[in-house]
Parts: sequence; C-alpha cells; structure tokens
Amino acid sequence: QVQLVESGGGLVQAGGSLRLSCAASGGTFSSLSWGWFRQPPGKAREFVSAVRWGDGKKLYADSVKGRFTISRDNAKNTVSLQMDSLKSEDTAVYYCAVRTGNNPIVSRMGVPGEYNYWGQGTQVTVSS
Repeated sequence: QVQLVESGGGLVQAGGSLRLSCAASGGTFSSLSWGWFRQPPGKAREFVSAVRWGDGKKLYADSVKGRFTISRDNAKNTVSLQMDSLKSEDTAVYYCAVRTGNNPIVSRMGVPGEYNYWGQGTQVTVSS
C-alpha cells in the first residue's frame, strides 16, 4: 500500500516562506507524477502545482505562479513545494498526491482524479 507523508506546514507571516515535502513509501515505483492541491477554509480543493514523470513538465496555478516552486527527487521518491511571498489567501490544508504509471496529459495534470494516492494533508496558515 502506497503511503504519502507530508511535512513542513506551519504558521508564517505574510511575505514569508515555507517548504512542504512529501515522501512516498510502500511500493516499488517506476514512475511517479506528483501534484499539490490545497483546500482553503470553507472552500473546495484546488490545484496548486504538479510535475510529471518523464519530461518533468511542471504546471502551476495562476495564483501561485512566480511564488511557488515544485521540485522532485526521483531517487528518493519525494516532492517538495517551496512557497515564497506567502499571502493570507494561501492559508489552506495542503495535500500532496501521486500518480503511478503513465504520464497524465498536460491538460489533466491539475485534475484530482488523475492521482491515485493522497497524503493526509498539512496545515499552512499565513497571518497578515
């Protein structure tokens, strides 16, 4: 059973930075495409960023473009999300997700249903 363990959430002031990490375990992985999603208080889950296996194509939501950076370590089966210039509207529970097997097409990289394993979520709170 694949498990995803997230770390790095917390409380930060607006303008500050946080780095989230997510590690996959419990399986033999030949290809992992990763996604980060978040769920703000009282709102639906939304896409943040993704990176896919193979070509390493990265995708960002417009709301985080230029502030967040996704990176992966294929050897360690981990993904990170560096979040800079944080804003109060970035406050949310952040979830990492992973897709095993073939690459998602670019237009589907931000779709939750494309990922078959999810982490438990980590809280990020940005105070203004």
